[in-house]
Amino acid sequence: MSLTQSTRVLSTDGSRRDRVRVPRRRSRVRLRRLPLWIAVTGLLVVVGYPLIWLFLGSFKTQREFLEEPTWALPQQWSFENYATAWQTADLGTSLLNSAITVLPALACMLLFGTAAAFALEVLVWKGRSGVLLIFLAGIMVPTQMILLPLFSAYFQIGLTGTLWPLFLTYTATGMPLTVFLMATYFRAIPREVFEAATLDGASIYRQFFSIALPMMRNGLFTVGLVQFFFFWNDLLIALTFANTGNLRTLQVGLLNFNGNFGTTQYGPLFAAVSINVFALLIIYLVLNQSIQKGLTAGAVKG
Repeated sequence: MSLTQSTRVLSTDGSRRDRVRVPRRRSRVRLRRLPLWIAVTGLLVVVGYPLIWLFLGSFKTQREFLEEPTWALPQQWSFENYATAWQTADLGTSLLNSAITVLPALACMLLFGTAAAFALEVLVWKGRSGVLLIFLAGIMVPTQMILLPLFSAYFQIGLTGTLWPLFLTYTATGMPLTVFLMATYFRAIPREVFEAATLDGASIYRQFFSIALPMMRNGLFTVGLVQFFFFWNDLLIALTFANTGNLRTLQVGLLNFNGNFGTTQYGPLFAAVSINVFALLIIYLVLNQSIQKGLTAGAVKG
């Protein structure tokens, strides 16, 4: 056998071996990824099934809830439950009250919390460690303990019967966690940035609004997202300070579906909950994309 023929035989044998090895490698990779796929599938079922069940239940009648199995599909797809839910729970007023209390409280909490974290981590002054411990101690105070003193204080001031108690309570209860998280974000920023700004003649307010806030936009999105869901889904504080008809928030308005003797209108209730859940899901997806874009942009230098 000549040299050229032997090289051809070796090359053909090598290519055949490579062709055999490639499917084996692929099968091994698939077997390794199989537990991950099973876990992801199980997680999708656990998360997705309640949402699908909630959405389908919003189209069922009261008879179907009481007589048909829970997994049965609605017999007639109608939007009567949504119309009833909008009228019974007065969702228009409830949504407006929730927006009026939650959004301004969220903005003030982020502004004051970021300013406090800036003062505690960037500025150098005596006693800042003790002040930070006081903020951290506020995280451990249960909300149930402060409701009665707050109600007495709001009654003496004359704020009961308005939405001001919700705004003030949300802002105050969200401050400890906001200060703690924003202080953690400030620790990751090099001190040379603020030292250079000081040498250039920038004041404290200029450093905070022109340097600190733009650099903390990722932290602001993250903390704002967490606190927004906490405030929006609150029932205890809203039920304590805003339990009248024209002051009810969305979560308190859902209690209108409980009738006499414990009866519940399941169809309209599921419709109202679907409006709340899927609206929050859309907001979460939008803010989540903003957070990811901000993290990607902040990771690129130049």
